[in-house]
Amino acid sequence: MTGVALAARTEQIRIGTMFNVVGQWHPLKLAEDFATMHNLSGGRGVLGIGRGTVPREAENLGTKIGSFDNPDKADADELNRKQFDEAIEVIRLALDNETFSFKGDIFEFPVPGIPDRGGFVEDLTLLPRPMHPYEIWQAITSPPTLNTVPVKGWGGVMWLKHHTFMKQFWDRYAELYAETHGTELAVGEKRMLVVNTCIEDTREKAIESVRNGHDEFWKFLGPYGWSRGYMGENGKPAEPGLIPSLEESIDNKVWLVGTADDVAEQIAWYRDHLGGLENLTFFPGMPGDSYDKVEDQVHRIAEGVLPQL
Repeated sequence: MTGVALAARTEQIRIGTMFNVVGQWHPLKLAEDFATMHNLSGGRGVLGIGRGTVPREAENLGTKIGSFDNPDKADADELNRKQFDEAIEVIRLALDNETFSFKGDIFEFPVPGIPDRGGFVEDLTLLPRPMHPYEIWQAITSPPTLNTVPVKGWGGVMWLKHHTFMKQFWDRYAELYAETHGTELAVGEKRMLVVNTCIEDTREKAIESVRNGHDEFWKFLGPYGWSRGYMGENGKPAEPGLIPSLEESIDNKVWLVGTADDVAEQIAWYRDHLGGLENLTFFPGMPGDSYDKVEDQVHRIAEGVLPQL
């Protein structure tokens, strides 16, 4: 619904959700809503998808969330991946075909036994279907997901990783894409870097401004394994459940904090580190931040950082 509102008020920007947690949707409802927004925007929609993060959201909407980084949740993780894979197959069939049917372990469309004109419904048609080509981008946080997204040819969105691990994921994506599709990716193609940022007039003020929100962020997501992207003392991924300090996040180069010049310089460093950077997402709002503060951060990015990139 927000995408449709944006489409009515804009002419050029691309519009998508970061991300639609697929397990929290009926797959045909997600396909229908995306196609509607995509068509009304004149083909500017981007289908952003993810498996999910937060049990208190997911389990109230009918699914389970497991994490590769939380070994005690292996069964939930396996079920979630299976549900995700089947739902995405249904979505693609619905978006890309005049008619479709599907039978898996979790989903079956059409449901057997629906009477129709003396027989039974054998296939379905999504209304509306996309009138324009569309892209799919998926969040990549774990090695199993890294091994599937480039094979499918979708864009990969990468976040919350020590810069060394980010480089490894970045390069591995390109290798797998080339192996599968026989095409070398252009610099930065089909990969997106997400950086958490806070910009103030001085570095000291930025650190003070972001600390509480940073800490709440990790109290929320750390127990679900998301800090496994950080580097532990042995150079390997951090132990599950890490609640990192702001200083650790800055050292990992996951949070870019300082003046606009500082943040621009760090993004330029990432561009060189990754061998090219074409798709970049800023994450400027932390838990507890007011709308006014986030709006101020967006203006600081637009006026102080973007002109330098």
